[in-house]
Amino acid sequence: MFLTISTTGTPERPATDLGFLLHKHPDKAQAFSTSYGKAHVVYPEADAERCTAALLLEVDAVALVRRGKGKGRGGAPDAALAQYVNDRPYAASSLLAVALSAVFSSAMRGVCTARPERAGQPLPLRVEVPALPARGGPDLVRNLFAPLGWTVTAEPVALDAEFPEWGDSRYVGLVLESETLTLAEALRHLYVLLPVLDDAKHYWVASDEVDKLLRAGEGWLPAHPEQKLITSRYLSRRWSLTREAMERLELVRLAEADDSEVEEIDNAVAAETETEEKPTPLAVRRRDAIVDALKTSGAARVLDLGCGQGQLVQALLKDTRFTEIVGTDVSMRALTIAGRRLKLDRMGERQASRVQLFQSSLAYTDNRLKGYDAAVLSEVIEHLDLPRLPALEYAVFGAARPRTVVVTTPNVEYNVRWESLPAGHVRHGDHRFEWTRAEFGEWAAKVAQRHGYDVEFVPVGPDDPEVGPPTQMAVFRMTTAKEEKAA
Repeated sequence: MFLTISTTGTPERPATDLGFLLHKHPDKAQAFSTSYGKAHVVYPEADAERCTAALLLEVDAVALVRRGKGKGRGGAPDAALAQYVNDRPYAASSLLAVALSAVFSSAMRGVCTARPERAGQPLPLRVEVPALPARGGPDLVRNLFAPLGWTVTAEPVALDAEFPEWGDSRYVGLVLESETLTLAEALRHLYVLLPVLDDAKHYWVASDEVDKLLRAGEGWLPAHPEQKLITSRYLSRRWSLTREAMERLELVRLAEADDSEVEEIDNAVAAETETEEKPTPLAVRRRDAIVDALKTSGAARVLDLGCGQGQLVQALLKDTRFTEIVGTDVSMRALTIAGRRLKLDRMGERQASRVQLFQSSLAYTDNRLKGYDAAVLSEVIEHLDLPRLPALEYAVFGAARPRTVVVTTPNVEYNVRWESLPAGHVRHGDHRFEWTRAEFGEWAAKVAQRHGYDVEFVPVGPDDPEVGPPTQMAVFRMTTAKEEKAA
């Protein structure tokens, strides 16, 4: 990624003041190491009349693979392999935004000890990004930047200039010009809106991203006409974070309209006296429904297939009727996180004897999975390509053959009830499909018939009369004849 920031000046206010504001000397070519490569800052031109600073982000693919090795998310032994086999490319604009924040952090905060008076003054600015990913095209680029005081030129980049009939790519050549903004404001606009246009981030979006968004959006985001789209995309469409951000932005808007502080507006109910019961998260309802189904089946030895970060294993450990709990996942990263969640290294001997985690792929039979009372596939099948489902079916129902199998999966019909989920989108970027109730019922009935099980369907979450529940659950029970034969 390549970006330039230019300004013009006079003998009294030379354009080279840009170097002071950015805290980068115009006479030097500087390089800054990042966890995924290098960011270079150079000045193609620098005199009293015109000064241009260029930021070149050089992404090191190997460094991107090794990022965070051994530390937190992405630090598990399979992280390197996952980077190579993942079918989703890294988000270039997100990488550039992080580089902007790291290299020009003081400028973004409006801090300049050498020229403090210039830091708060508007500058004649010109920002150019020759190739910028823009999901939404030139119109969206203008809708995002024009309300902030920018004159916007966004020209589509052809897929191939020699073959115009192929049409345009999703990239635009961007030029922004303004004489009413400070450098700090311009950098904050870029920091937020570049990844918004790309509609992707190269890292996991956690709750602290709300604070980052509000800090960078201070003074302009609460009143932006595309506030909802910006917030949703910046937070990777995580509806809970988007809702939190929108509520806080509305408080800021109300406080500004009333010329008061946010704390004065948001004081109707003291935190310690709040009595309104919060709705139970769907993930908690799903775990409770699974545990109830396992209790009803009388299972003592349970497999959690595709256990992820170990939330269900943790819930099962709290009930002593489950004497042996096994969590499996194809991802060693997930198993590492599950182990930390369960505190396996500090668990007592008796408790530790009840649980084990190991790597296994549901695309292949695994003799270690045989002989258990029950198996759970919670939000697993939708992460597989449809042609691979028969392999999973045989590995679980044909080879492992637990007496009870519990399967949960999203009900795609309910997606229309998620306000933050765009029409036609699945709930998670890695879902390869999401089924209607009829499609899930047809699949489950065929699996039960082929392998000697009866199947019962249980709604999880609010059962909407029109579109059904958000999660659909099937409980497979081995028929009596098959169970006696197996015994």
